Amino acid sequence: MKITDIKVILVNSFMYVKVFTDEGIEGIGESGAWGFLPASAEAVESFKTYLIGQDPLQIEHHWQYMYRCFHFRGAAVMGAISAIDIALWDIAGKYFEVPVYQLLGGKCRDKIRTYYHVSGSTTEELVQNVVKAKEAGYNAVGHLSPFLDEPRSLRYHDSYSRMIHDAVERVRLMREAVGDDMDFCLELHRRMKPGEAIAFAKQVEKYTPFFLEDPTTPDNFDSMALITSKSNVPIATGERIHTVHEFEMLLSRNAMSYVRTSVCLCGGISGTKKIAAIAEAHNAMIVPHNPLSPVSTAACLQIAASTENFAIQELPDHTGIAASERYTSTNIMDQHSFSQKDLVTWIPTVEKGYALLPEGPGIGVSLQPDIETKFPFKRRTINTRLHEDGSIVDQ
Repeated sequence: MKITDIKVILVNSFMYVKVFTDEGIEGIGESGAWGFLPASAEAVESFKTYLIGQDPLQIEHHWQYMYRCFHFRGAAVMGAISAIDIALWDIAGKYFEVPVYQLLGGKCRDKIRTYYHVSGSTTEELVQNVVKAKEAGYNAVGHLSPFLDEPRSLRYHDSYSRMIHDAVERVRLMREAVGDDMDFCLELHRRMKPGEAIAFAKQVEKYTPFFLEDPTTPDNFDSMALITSKSNVPIATGERIHTVHEFEMLLSRNAMSYVRTSVCLCGGISGTKKIAAIAEAHNAMIVPHNPLSPVSTAACLQIAASTENFAIQELPDHTGIAASERYTSTNIMDQHSFSQKDLVTWIPTVEKGYALLPEGPGIGVSLQPDIETKFPFKRRTINTRLHEDGSIVDQ
């Protein structure tokens, strides 16, 4: 079997890669370089010159070849490698007529615990949406910002005391509303300095969050390690890094308990399994990052099923627009103008907070025809929040 063509498909806020073979088997993957998808598409075009004519089943060799060929990386390049890698695993599953998890060693679990995206622009809305998630059967919620989900067009200012106090108070109100049967994956959106994060962790720990995600920017591994060493609440991070070695450096510093692998950015299924193995050696669990489309979700579920040190799966609402777009909006958006489920042949079924695995060989999902015409690609606008004084706010 040989690769005959590779096609980039830019749709709405997503980028897919479809790999074709001379035996008629096709594979689909997704890039997670969501802010720079056109650049990621160009990286695919470069890798295409190597891949055409190759055996698609030699996945590890192709992964190493692409990863090491030019000695320069970055999110756009790693997003391209990830999308291609997922597509090759999809082809392999279809070739051997088994789900990808079967090729990864078989199932460690029959269904996948998920946490549901909850947002709110006011305290009342945030609490109401957590209650709605519980009523829908979920036992964990995430992308849950105690600082609220405010549009980036709104300039930010809070006193230090108000920032900490109000965030902790919101967690208290949510905990009282749903009790202890609901886990909170608190998303801090990298907006705190290490000292602020340590102070917040100390005050919020009495409400037993599952983890604090990305309390500070990902650039300095030692800063994350400092926060982790001073916090009694587990720390989750990793969604914005994309090499095996970066994850190893964080884990060797004991800088996280939960490893946020961006499957569509850190090297696809192959890269994620490498990172999961390193995490297992450090007694850390993986929580795959997934703000993307059902193609990403299908790939994540294959990993979750076959990885022993898996904790919980991030699950966005696939009946609406992209989560990455929803949480970076400038103004009020029409949340019902687009539905991701119209792009694909499958979206996950969730029962009592657990996602059922996709059926069929490969990753278990295909694209609907003519989606490029039906849902034209939209380049993301540069949109960074500012402080009241005009300086940049990390969020």
